[in-house]
Amino acid sequence: MTERSPMLSAERGRSTALASAFLRGVIAAGLGLGSLAVLVMVLWISSPYPDSGPGGALHVAAGIWLLAHGAELVRPDTLSGVPAPVATVPLLLVLLPVWLAHRAARDAADPDEGRARPSPAGAFCAVTAGYVLVAAGAAAYARGGSLSADPDSLVFPAAFVVAGAAAAGVWTAAGRPLGSVPSWAPLWLQEAVARTLFRTRVETLCRSAAAGVMVLLGGGALVVAAGLVWHAQETQQSFLALSGDWAGRFAVLLLALALVPNAALWGAAYGLGPGFVLGTGATVTPAAVLGQPALPHFPLLAAVPDQGPGSLANWAAAAVPVAAGLAVAWFTVRRAVPVPAVREGSWSPWETALVTLLAAVGCGAGTAVLMAMAGGPLGTGALADFGPVWWLTGPAALAWTAVIGVPLALLLRVWRMREPGWAWRRAATEEPRGPRVETRPGSDVGGGSDESERESERESAQKSAQKSVQVSAGRRRWWNGKGKGKGDAGEGAGEAPVPGSGSVPGSVPGSVSGVPAPASASRPGGTSRGADAATGTGGADAGFEPYDFLPADPWHDTEAREARWASLKQGSGGLMADFPPDAPSDRAPETSRPPEPGQEATP
Repeated sequence: MTERSPMLSAERGRSTALASAFLRGVIAAGLGLGSLAVLVMVLWISSPYPDSGPGGALHVAAGIWLLAHGAELVRPDTLSGVPAPVATVPLLLVLLPVWLAHRAARDAADPDEGRARPSPAGAFCAVTAGYVLVAAGAAAYARGGSLSADPDSLVFPAAFVVAGAAAAGVWTAAGRPLGSVPSWAPLWLQEAVARTLFRTRVETLCRSAAAGVMVLLGGGALVVAAGLVWHAQETQQSFLALSGDWAGRFAVLLLALALVPNAALWGAAYGLGPGFVLGTGATVTPAAVLGQPALPHFPLLAAVPDQGPGSLANWAAAAVPVAAGLAVAWFTVRRAVPVPAVREGSWSPWETALVTLLAAVGCGAGTAVLMAMAGGPLGTGALADFGPVWWLTGPAALAWTAVIGVPLALLLRVWRMREPGWAWRRAATEEPRGPRVETRPGSDVGGGSDESERESERESAQKSAQKSVQVSAGRRRWWNGKGKGKGDAGEGAGEAPVPGSGSVPGSVPGSVSGVPAPASASRPGGTSRGADAATGTGGADAGFEPYDFLPADPWHDTEAREARWASLKQGSGGLMADFPPDAPSDRAPETSRPPEPGQEATP
């Protein structure tokens, strides 16, 4: 028996992984083609008067699947005999093949545990090759049908759409890394990319640009919805006129739903200003509808404004790019000032303005790409030019978002950097003030500075001591019950003691429970330091700061202990012993030490 070579095992594992990735691409393409084929066959079966047999329906399904990848279809059977192109791609159909190719590449680059993992480049090439192989077979099959694909459009953009989706899937499986700059790039660019702040700014730029594009799409959808509501009767008539049976109306409804993203982009182009074209020589803008639009009967086209100059309602569509500029500014400022009123970690004004401007450029570029996909010819002659003009709507989106977004981002930055409330007034009132030094008349300013400083310290100490005594006397303490402490030591001498306060008449502030204050706290004349400080007298002892003495705790008194014991005995029902508890000792009993040698033990 001979052992298998490790190199041979690794080679077989790599080949198996590539074959699995290729098979995933084939399955992804087959799922998309099969789904559309099932839908078309259901509509063909439910149609009461089909134009062709099942073979013709399958040819149409293959053509629609290729159209979903961006391929241009050619319709040879026309009244004039001239083949008519069909290049308006329903953008909702694009989501299905793009998602399937993305998912196949992601699963191939990140297989289950225990299976061989191909390289990222190998997974990308294998998935793309398998998918393109099925697309080539579908194009060959659709060539003999009513909708054949243009060979040039199969390379671009169909193959590029598949490759882009597969590359995005491999990138997702790798954790979406940004990668490193090529070695031939300038040194300053490599250093900038190596910094974390640069990556953060790039991420913010992409998010802000995507937010602007999404707001344009949402605003365009609202514009189209308002137009359909305004022309509700025309929309209903065009929908009912296209087909008389329910199967045909259901097919028209599905086609209208697939074209909803296209209509939203048309509405965004209308709000941006350049508008869109409806045939050669016909332009629809908020200012006016110029020319004679070539409008085929279709429900979504009923939302086109009437001919003539635009009214105030038409100009209201300009709110869409304004909202897009606001979204770009807001998403940028959220990262520029992550924590409101905190300057640490915030971007400078010029950095905020630069990132907002670059986000506006990204928004314009993304809008131009989507506008190019949303339009296209629907035939020859008047229908040869149909939809938004991408090289006009892209710069318009850039201009709107830059002009509105950059100043608005700077204003929002100032607003988030502000301190809440009247911070400048609080800062003015909370400024610490030093002790006020006053010079007495006749004193020498130069030689008596030490004496004046001592005098000012004495006065400030007296005032603080008097204030602390008043505050502590007026404060309601937790052990006082319902009563409040009195103001001065002099006033409290002739009043009844507060229950639980531990003070009796005639006691000084330095005594507890009637016990005289220590000698260190009293002076000849019967006055204490605390009383001197409270009355503002005391001379050299004015620096003494009185404090509150806690009263004696009556919890451990004999009477209180006996009362608690009697209450516990009464509540126990006679289970407790009939003797009082021993008083707890404050310290542990001393252990007797053994006598030293030569001494007698004491009892």
